Amino acid sequence: MRIGCPKEIKPQEFRVGLIPDAAREAVAHGHEVLVETGAGIGAGFTDADYTAAGARIVAAPDEVFTQADMIVKVKEPQPAERKYLRKGQIMFAYLHLAPDPAQTKDLLASGATCIAYETVTDRAGGLPLLAPMSEVAGRLAPQVGAWALQKANGGRGILLGGVPGVPPADVVIIGGGVVGTAAARVAVGMGARVTVLDRSIARLSFLDDLFHGTLTTQYANQAVTADLVTRADMVIGAVLVPGASAPKLVKRGDLVRMRPGAVIVDVAIDQGGCIETSHATTHQDPIYEVDGIIHYCVANMPGAVARTATMALGHATLPFILALADKGWKQACTDDPHLKAGLNVHAGQLTYAAVGEALGLPHITADDALTV
Repeated sequence: MRIGCPKEIKPQEFRVGLIPDAAREAVAHGHEVLVETGAGIGAGFTDADYTAAGARIVAAPDEVFTQADMIVKVKEPQPAERKYLRKGQIMFAYLHLAPDPAQTKDLLASGATCIAYETVTDRAGGLPLLAPMSEVAGRLAPQVGAWALQKANGGRGILLGGVPGVPPADVVIIGGGVVGTAAARVAVGMGARVTVLDRSIARLSFLDDLFHGTLTTQYANQAVTADLVTRADMVIGAVLVPGASAPKLVKRGDLVRMRPGAVIVDVAIDQGGCIETSHATTHQDPIYEVDGIIHYCVANMPGAVARTATMALGHATLPFILALADKGWKQACTDDPHLKAGLNVHAGQLTYAAVGEALGLPHITADDALTV
């Protein structure tokens, strides 16, 4: 199979879909690898690194898209890229289709087979291709939130960890999964007073044991969430419903009761955000204000630490890339139900129920797609 890796073109996205070690492995398996020139620069990988791994460097994105049987990316294909997709081609990337009807329409029209990193599962019920980036984004969230809390950036002018004689900031984390746990680890380490909200008693018990009483856990309901948010200096949205749009757990009406200059970091923004007033921003222009509350809603947070994020993602995706290339997508998905769970679009049809329900579009099952 011919595997193509274009340079990411989403604003301020410095990650790359294929690391040189992965290219080397694919070549060793008998596949050809095409990499757009400069694709790895933002993550610290040169064209020479890819050439040494056996990949072929091509000059422009259209060469990658038109020649490759499978495209491996990080972020969802942008409008300029989607026009190159064709029937029978495999797209393997983060897609986040539920809040993105325009992309969904284009992928359906292309006839391509599109497998989303964020819905691939594992035997433990986890999301192994989302988890590395969730870990990175979660650890970043308190850092960027602390920056946004600085008065010069519109925040309350509060130091996250406080100083002797002055209390630390109150941080509320909505969601105790991978993102929430990673965010709590850093926020606690920075000295903040942290409360984690979740609806799983088992997860709250796990966090209580993990952090040995250095944070507070709270069962999440509307009243508790609204109350804690109004007393927070920083709110981190860390909610995920796999493949679906994130529920809006903080309403605009809650903002007017929050502390002026408080900060919201909505890590769920890739899935539409879990704050009613959230909209996607970029690293170049990351924050905005609504009702006196600073919002940080960058849709590709891990891109800020591109090398770390690229290597973490590259290690996680490699086994699936090799399976798809070695076997073809149908056999690979037949052999691995967890990879099959990543199938979102095939031959003009949606194959992931949560996306269809979110967008009001018809869908078939992944099993049905295997027979198309």
